[in-house]
Amino acid sequence: MIACLNHEGGAKVVEIRHASLWICLSRCPQNDRMRIIHVETGRHFYGGAQQVIWLIRGLGAAGVDCQLVCPPESDIHIAAERDGISVLPIPCAGDHDLRFAWRLGKQLRANLPDLVHCHSRRGADFLGGWAAKSAGIPAVLSRRVDNPESHWIAEQRYRPFRKVIAISENIASVLTKGGFDWSRLAVIRDAVDVGSIKADVERVVLFDEFNVPAKAFAIAVVAQLIPRKGHRFLLDVLPGLCALHPYIKVVFFGAGEGEAKLRALARKLGLSATVQFAGFRHDLDDYLAAFDILVHPAEREGLGVAMLKGAAAGLPVIAFDIAAAREVVVHARTGLLIPPGDLSGLQNAIELMIDEPQLRRDLGSAGRRRMEDEFSVKTMVESHIELYEQVLNE
Repeated sequence: MIACLNHEGGAKVVEIRHASLWICLSRCPQNDRMRIIHVETGRHFYGGAQQVIWLIRGLGAAGVDCQLVCPPESDIHIAAERDGISVLPIPCAGDHDLRFAWRLGKQLRANLPDLVHCHSRRGADFLGGWAAKSAGIPAVLSRRVDNPESHWIAEQRYRPFRKVIAISENIASVLTKGGFDWSRLAVIRDAVDVGSIKADVERVVLFDEFNVPAKAFAIAVVAQLIPRKGHRFLLDVLPGLCALHPYIKVVFFGAGEGEAKLRALARKLGLSATVQFAGFRHDLDDYLAAFDILVHPAEREGLGVAMLKGAAAGLPVIAFDIAAAREVVVHARTGLLIPPGDLSGLQNAIELMIDEPQLRRDLGSAGRRRMEDEFSVKTMVESHIELYEQVLNE
C-alpha cells in the first residue's frame, strides 16, 4: 500500500493503492468547483431523462462541473449535446452488462470526479454503483420508481451508495416500508422548468399539428403506453362523454408496449375520430398549453413529470387519487383527484371542466403558480448541491 500527502501550493491529494483498487480524493483550493459525473443509461428521453438534463444545466449555472455518461446516440445523448453538456458515451446493454461497469470504472479512474450520481435503473444503479465503489469514488442514486422490492434485493442494489434520493415522498415511503435505512435516504422532489413551457399558445397550433378544431374540447394525456398509466380508463368513459359533448378530442402522447391494444380498444369503442395517438414528441412544451386539460389516470406513479408539465402549462390536472398525484395536484385548487378506477367520477370531473370554463382557468393558473413556487428547478438544484456537500464532507 502506498499513501502520499502533498500540500504543495495548497493542494491536497490522498492516494491509496492496494492491488487493483485505487482510491483518490482530490480537492484543490485554487479550483474548488465540485465535479460530478452523472450516469443515465436509459435510451429514451422520458421524464427521468428530462430531469437529468434540467439538473445538470442548473448545476452548471451554480458553478458545478458536470459530465454525463449515457449510451451513444441515445435520445439523452442528443439532448445533452444540444444543451452543450459534456458527454462520455458508454454503451450499456442492461443490468447484466459487465463491460459497461468496467468501462465506467475506467472513465471514473481517468476523470476522478468528486462524486458519481446514478439516475436510472437500467444498468446505472447496480452496475454504476459498484463501478464507483471500485474506483473509490462516493456515489448517490436517484430512485424514480415506486415498485416494492425485497429487502435482500434492495440491500444488494443500494449498498454502494452513500445516499439514495427519492424523487417523491411516495417513493421514500415505499423504500422505508421495505426496510431501507432511513438515515441513508433523502427526498428531493422532481422539478419542472416552468420557463421552458410556453404559457400562451394559440389553439391554431393544435389544428396545424393534430387537426384539432378550434371549437373542440382538447384533452392531453402524456404517458408511456403501458398498462399502469391507465389510458384504458379514459377510453372507457369517452363514449358516454362524447354522447353529451361530441366535440371532445383526445391526444395520447407517448409510446410503449401497450399501443396496439389501446388502438384496438379505441376502434372497438368507436373512438377513432375522437382519439389520436401522437407518439413521443420532443416539442411537447411548445403547445401543451393549447389544450384545455391534462388527464393522468395512472394507477401507480413515482411522481409524474407529465402532471408537473401540465400544471406548468396552466392546465387543470385530473388524476386518480394515488400518493404521487397528491404531491402534485391540490384537489379543487389546481385540479381534481378521483378515487382510483372510479369511472363515473372520472367522467364527472371531465364534464365539470367542460361546463365550467372559468373554474378551469382558475385551477390552471393556480397550478402554474404552484409549480413556480414549490417545484422549481432552482430549488431542486440547491437541494442536490446541499446533499452532495454533505456526502463529500462525511
